[in-house]
Amino acid sequence: MSDPKTYEGWISVFTSGTDFEADLVRDRLDDAGIAAVVLTQRDHAFNLTMGDLAPVHVMVQPENEAAAREVVAEAPVSEAELTEAALAADINAPDAHPPDQEAALDSGLDDLNLDISSDDEE
Repeated sequence: MSDPKTYEGWISVFTSGTDFEADLVRDRLDDAGIAAVVLTQRDHAFNLTMGDLAPVHVMVQPENEAAAREVVAEAPVSEAELTEAALAADINAPDAHPPDQEAALDSGLDDLNLDISSDDEE
């Protein structure tokens, strides 16, 4: 992925430094009938979670870009909503993905295989 604002043809219509804010924007787009995904580029190895070191993008398909940008502009996330979402988060919730899949998902790759091929051992 050479451009952080495109992912498999999808376009970033909102960027944040927090997952909570991106999730709220994605939910608004979903309520408006616009399919959206959250792509986090946080570096989980070093736990960088703020600012330009950890962008979180809300991505939509190109044909939905204009409508999505309109929804985002019409209803910005308030500090009160962001605080409520952060306080309501369940810190004991199970991980969404097994640890061996997390690196692949964070990298944007569908499949990440670090196994050494047995062909090389001969």
